[in-house]
Amino acid sequence: MKSTSNTSPSSSPTFNKRQAGILLHPTSLPGGIGHGDLGKEAYRFVDFLHGAGFSIWQTLPLGPIGSYNNPYSSPSVNGGNVRLISLEVLVKRGWLKMPKREEGGASKDGSFTPEAFAYHKRCLVEARAEFLKRATDEEQDDYQAFLAEQAYWLEDYASFSAIRETHDGAPWWEWPKPLRDRESVAMKEVQAELADAIEQIRFEQFLFFDQWFALKGYANQQGIRFFGDMPIFVDLNNASVWAHRHYFRLDKQGRPTVVTGVPPDYFSETGQLWGNPHYDWDRMREDAFLWWRDRFRGHLQLFNLLRVDHFRGFEACWEVPGKDETAMNGRWVKAPGEEVFTVMREAFPELPLVAEDLGVITPEVDALRDDFGFPGMKVLHFGFDGVPDNPHVPYHHVPNSIVYAGTHDNDTTLGWLGTLSDTDRERVYDYLRLSSDISGSDFVAAIVRAALASVSNLAVLTMQDVLALDPRNRLDSGARMNYPGIAAGNWQWRFSWKQVPNGINDELQALLKLYGRA
Repeated sequence: MKSTSNTSPSSSPTFNKRQAGILLHPTSLPGGIGHGDLGKEAYRFVDFLHGAGFSIWQTLPLGPIGSYNNPYSSPSVNGGNVRLISLEVLVKRGWLKMPKREEGGASKDGSFTPEAFAYHKRCLVEARAEFLKRATDEEQDDYQAFLAEQAYWLEDYASFSAIRETHDGAPWWEWPKPLRDRESVAMKEVQAELADAIEQIRFEQFLFFDQWFALKGYANQQGIRFFGDMPIFVDLNNASVWAHRHYFRLDKQGRPTVVTGVPPDYFSETGQLWGNPHYDWDRMREDAFLWWRDRFRGHLQLFNLLRVDHFRGFEACWEVPGKDETAMNGRWVKAPGEEVFTVMREAFPELPLVAEDLGVITPEVDALRDDFGFPGMKVLHFGFDGVPDNPHVPYHHVPNSIVYAGTHDNDTTLGWLGTLSDTDRERVYDYLRLSSDISGSDFVAAIVRAALASVSNLAVLTMQDVLALDPRNRLDSGARMNYPGIAAGNWQWRFSWKQVPNGINDELQALLKLYGRA
């Protein structure tokens, strides 16, 4: 690993002061049907952040989810996850009768179940019927304004989703050729035939954005800004790929000739084969990266600041032959990151981006990040391998960066401690001046303090570490959010307010004040 400079201030004023935040995806909130939602528990969490002195709420991507509830796998570039729509909010708006959960097949603990999500879907259909009956003129105008403002992605997504449902969820490249290739006559016919289903999808997106912007407005009033996440790549089975095939390296049948991934790394000995289609950068360059401008426009509406996942892919991408079963035989191929971000800076002058610069990072990637003043990431879990120039060890941190103990891809800090070798554990203890018989909760507290004490201007803690959860403990099992490289069983952790100790707000606020982050 190499130490990185990046000592110049961020080009965005967002990152030029010390502050702190918590990483928690809305699905991990209590309440909701199937998982957390954008209702009262989300507002309560904003109040919790405000009361403890935090100024940032970081989430994972908010798009519609595909397989395995993975927020990084979505059929839409700019759409929202309608499962996050709060039914209670719809009741308050008068657009839904009080739902009876026991009649919906939802599990008593509100866990991720097909029955819960099917019930939620039925309620959204009922909400549209009530909206058509009861919406005021102002509410109807808001709906029409939303449709007009978001048409640049919404029309393709609504048609894509409705067509996919009539084909039993089959991917678009397996549809009949006229629909696969979006022939004009076939599209007009299917859009007329599926008009009601398409309108339902539009309406559900309206509900998501309506609730998200209300929550964002409340949070911003409380001094809490939303920190989002945008994956660099998109799923092959995505409405935007179907609608804009010319931007992607696909064959005539719509299948990718090369796919994305990363080489063998900390998380996987065979690398990670993501399978996303690669971009045709030459074609994107022809219209000044319009596709990317539209994508950033949507995300910068949703969030106050934005992490670009796999930032290094803008300098060079790991390209794997489309038929390979692992990522081991890939190669690095250059990407026009400087051109892309120059255009984005012109379109969005502040451009409050964070570069997710983990993994195989080269001087060229460092230069791309630093030339645009983007903060990078430091992860304490990666910092104690004994390599002197490891950029994650605290003495290599720089102000223009974001420091984490661990991210959603890491174990909880207590879980991580249990995986360390004796040598690495002793190194952590020595660095933090801890005794070998320290309790688990005190160890987590020491790591939290190390993150808050860092010179990095922004420190972000996972909610799991705020609660000092141990995935080996029966009561805390499942506390890890994601195991990279493993598809099933992730993204399901939820916390309960019963886990939040009394007085924790005062303790956290005292820590944030101590380290100049309140």
